[in-house]
Amino acid sequence: MDRIPMLLFALLLLSPNVARAWGPAAHRMVAQLAQDQLAPATRVDVKRLLAVTHDHQLADVATWADDLRHLREERALWRSTAPSHFVNFASASCRYDAATECAGGRCIVAAIERNAHTLGDHSRTDAERAQALRFLVHYIGDVHQPLHAGYRKDKGGNAFQIRRKGRGTNLHAVWDSPVLASRHIGWQRQARLLAARPLPRASGGPRQWAEESCRVSRDAGIYPHSHRLDDAYLVRMRPLAEERVRNAASRLAMVLNRELGRKSHR
Repeated sequence: MDRIPMLLFALLLLSPNVARAWGPAAHRMVAQLAQDQLAPATRVDVKRLLAVTHDHQLADVATWADDLRHLREERALWRSTAPSHFVNFASASCRYDAATECAGGRCIVAAIERNAHTLGDHSRTDAERAQALRFLVHYIGDVHQPLHAGYRKDKGGNAFQIRRKGRGTNLHAVWDSPVLASRHIGWQRQARLLAARPLPRASGGPRQWAEESCRVSRDAGIYPHSHRLDDAYLVRMRPLAEERVRNAASRLAMVLNRELGRKSHR
């Protein structure tokens, strides 16, 4: 995307007619694959923090940051965190500059950094750290969705109109679920298939992950030449989407192992 105002995109996210990238299945796959990669001590801490909200697995909280928009008592939290689901790059160079791309810390890169810091801070309450955990599970998934870290002036693909199966939609909506769902199996079975492959090496941080997603949105053929899509597009894009899920999972596990492995206050 060329530059678009973050406030505008936040308002668009608040609209019920705007699809969000990575549907529930994708976020749950990221969470499940990450949980399988946790160190034993990290698993204990994760279980304790999940119990704060009576949850049991990371997959149980994977969509919570999106679900906030539907919870009346959490509407203020949703509004304040809406810009934390994405970052807009100023140009196709995909180079992150905090002053340009994340003014006031209102972007996904800063949100991941803030919540990682809170999670690893033993001086914080379990309630604060549990909330940070829920945000991290979701945001690290989001930052690996290419349309959450692009450079085009199309509202994350929402303004890129598509005709599919005789119906109007947009590219963002196509990447929300149909691409990954083109295997036509449940998310748990799909997660097991992805887990059977060699694990990707986890490295970098949120800045590098966002830049990587921006380059993917630029270079990987996500934007089709035609505004009419058939199922062949979904099948062609699915390996890329699955690889982004696998990378997100390994990096989420890396962050949780590191932050929950800290033995002292910040």
